[in-house]
Amino acid sequence: MTVPARRRQPHPPMLLAALLAALLAMVLPVLACSSAATVGTGTPVGPVPAEQLRGFYAQELTWSTCGRFDCTYLRVPLDYSRPGGKTARLAVLRQRAGQPDHRLGSLVINPGGPGGSGTSAAAGLAQKLEHSPLGQRFDIVGFDPRGIGSSEPAIECLNARERDRERLESPEAVAPANDPRYAERRDAQYERQAREHAAKCGQRSGTDLLANAGSRDVARDMDVLRSALGETKLTYLGYSYGTRIGYTYAEAFPHNVRALVLDGALSPDRNRADELVAQADGFQRAFNAFAGWCAQQAQCPLGGDPNTATATYRKLVLPLLDTPLPLADGRKLSHRDAVSGTLVAFYRRADWEPLRIALSELASGKGESLMRLADGQEGRTALGAYSRLHDALEVVRCVDERPITDPAMALRANARYSTAAPFMDSGRGPSAALDSCAFWPVPHTSEAHLPNVSGLPQVLVIAVTGDPATPYQAGVELASALHARFLGVDGTQHTVALQGTPCVDDIVTRYLTELALPPDGTRCAIAPS
Repeated sequence: MTVPARRRQPHPPMLLAALLAALLAMVLPVLACSSAATVGTGTPVGPVPAEQLRGFYAQELTWSTCGRFDCTYLRVPLDYSRPGGKTARLAVLRQRAGQPDHRLGSLVINPGGPGGSGTSAAAGLAQKLEHSPLGQRFDIVGFDPRGIGSSEPAIECLNARERDRERLESPEAVAPANDPRYAERRDAQYERQAREHAAKCGQRSGTDLLANAGSRDVARDMDVLRSALGETKLTYLGYSYGTRIGYTYAEAFPHNVRALVLDGALSPDRNRADELVAQADGFQRAFNAFAGWCAQQAQCPLGGDPNTATATYRKLVLPLLDTPLPLADGRKLSHRDAVSGTLVAFYRRADWEPLRIALSELASGKGESLMRLADGQEGRTALGAYSRLHDALEVVRCVDERPITDPAMALRANARYSTAAPFMDSGRGPSAALDSCAFWPVPHTSEAHLPNVSGLPQVLVIAVTGDPATPYQAGVELASALHARFLGVDGTQHTVALQGTPCVDDIVTRYLTELALPPDGTRCAIAPS
């Protein structure tokens, strides 16, 4: 999940960036609280994969009161092949069931990213569900995966100054576009950045954390959490990248699953290039939908003809490649920031109007509104600090996926990406540069494949037809591989479960509480905002 130098690293699938940004500030200070404690049973629940892990499965969770929530840390091995070695502490947040006498268990949440804070997501969802059947009958639980949020040790790659510079200085502008050696010089600069980025991640995070930060290990952590919470079986809701954690867990621990809701799936068996191209196509479709809506408004900066909107948008943003726009606070709006601020607005239809206003302002030479959208996507606060979401995204994707190490393959992939999403095309030709994963200091730990799971109860997979970040077809493919019940939802936004669409929310609630799945072929629709 960062939107660095454009085509090489497109926008990541993740839960709504605005939700995470708003909740991060609320939850992280809370985790430092230490007041009245409640303690778990300390008895391992369900089978323990190895005797050396029994102490982790049997650990007692000491809960502190953190505002309206409970919070604690879960202890896990940093490296599961060395359970007697270094350990990590995972931040966990809980809102207890409103009706303890009718409690069904814990509902564990992951918001995606990779890099999204599960504690922040759980805090927001818990407040929303407080008086619903889910809030009444489940403890709502979120955890920050290893290296992420308030978990320790922390993933760190770039500091705030380096992140600001990376956003501003594009290799696309390293030489005049008509320079005969332009592509060579641009690609060399891309790869210099990529090598430096990989080296800094290794130095600042530690290779032992990097080597064990992928979905394989997060799924193992989730089984330790299940046991420490006192649950015989896991009830889980995963959004976007959280679906990968969910189906990885299902493969490793199918008999420990009570219920899984996987919303906004990543395609499990596509290689990296195919996955990124499919995502690019999703963003172009979202752009086209936005352009159609915009054309019906009184003032549309993309014009009244949706067929020319891509060309009009490029005329607005391409000058920023060579000449970033000065802002009132002394910063400059770059081409990358303009695209990043545009992409984040496609996650929710409610953000289309702010994007229309921001693009209108850009047309008149003002970039503050678009920069605010980009800052929200990049995780930058008003004080100039950054969340670690994008560092974590880089780390997890580099160990979760086989990297592209062949420049010819990178060139083909980037050409396909530009064709799939022409509104983001710089017009300066595809790059053959390798990204940071090609120079990663540790090997990848997962391979793309269709899950092959036996003994898994039928679970629920959800996909939105116009999801810009996680294509609808990926949900169809994942549901087929897991023999899951599939719920298709007509609309344009990224993920949908428990976000205010009654048809979907009723189905999800009934499944999680009663294990009752909707009839095969059921469809829902998101009402236009």
